[in-house]
Amino acid sequence: MSDLALAAPLSRPLPKGILLAGPAALLMLLLQIGPLVLVVCAAFTDWQLGGEAPNFVGLDNFRALIADHDFQASVLVTARYTLMVVPGALLLGLGLAMLLQGARRGRTVYQTIFFLPYIATLAAMSIAWQMLLHPSFGPVNQGLAALGLPVANWLRDENTALPVLALIGIWHETGFAMVFFLAALTSVPTELHDAARIDGLGGGWDRFWLVTAPHIAPIALFVLVVLTAHAVMVFDTVALLTQGGPGNATRVLLFVIYQEGFSFFRTNVAATATVFFLAITLTLGMLQLRLGRRGGAA
Repeated sequence: MSDLALAAPLSRPLPKGILLAGPAALLMLLLQIGPLVLVVCAAFTDWQLGGEAPNFVGLDNFRALIADHDFQASVLVTARYTLMVVPGALLLGLGLAMLLQGARRGRTVYQTIFFLPYIATLAAMSIAWQMLLHPSFGPVNQGLAALGLPVANWLRDENTALPVLALIGIWHETGFAMVFFLAALTSVPTELHDAARIDGLGGGWDRFWLVTAPHIAPIALFVLVVLTAHAVMVFDTVALLTQGGPGNATRVLLFVIYQEGFSFFRTNVAATATVFFLAITLTLGMLQLRLGRRGGAA
C-alpha cells in the first residue's frame, strides 16, 4: 500500500493551465529566448559564419566595437534620426488630436485617414516614396520645378537623405501619437475647463498649459518613449531607399547589424552590436513600462 501511495501523486495529470500555456511557452523559448541567448553568447566569442569553432574572447568584441569609428558614426546617425522624428511626430500628433477633438463632423473619417500610414506596410510605402522622390520624373521635383524652386536628388544627397527618411518616419508615426493624444484629450473632464473660465482663464493657450497639459502629461511621456523606441529601430526605409548611403549618411544601427551579419558575415561583430542595441531597447522598454504604470495610476 505504501508503494501505491507514493506512486499516486506521480500519476496525477498536469494542471490545465500548464497544458494550455505549455505550447506557447515552448515556442517562445525556442523562437525568442533561445536565439537571444545564442546571440549574447556569440558576442563573447570570435565566431564568424562558416568559420572554425568559436573561441571565448571576453569583452574584446565590445572594446573593438566601441572604438570603431563606423559604429560610432552609426550611433550618431541613429541619434540624429531619432531627434528629428520624435519631436516632429509628437507635436504633429498632438496638433492633429486637438484639431480632431474640436471637429463636429467627420471626426472618425479624418482619424482613420491620419492613422492609415501607421497601419500600412512600411516596405510598400517606401516604394511609393521612392517614386514620389525620383530625381527625374518624381512628382515632388516636378512640382518644385513648376514653381521655379530648386530640385534635388533627395535620397542620394548626403545633406537631404537623412532628413527625408526622418520626414517619412514622421509621416508614419504621427497617426500613432494622434490616437493616444486624442484619447487623452477626450478624457479631460469638461468641469476643469469650466472652472478655469470662471477663474478668469479665458485664453485657450492658458487653459491648455494649466489644465490640459498636466492631465495628458503621463500619456505624453508614454508616447515619447514609444516613439523613441520606434525611431531607434528604423530599418525598412534605410534598407529599401538608401542602403545606408550616400556614404554613411543614413547607416543607422540596425542596418549596421544587418550588414555585419549578412553582408560581411562577421557574426561576432553583428552579435556584439545586437547586444548593444538590445541594451538600448531594453532600457526604453523598462521606461515605457514604468511610465505606463504611472499613467494608469494617474
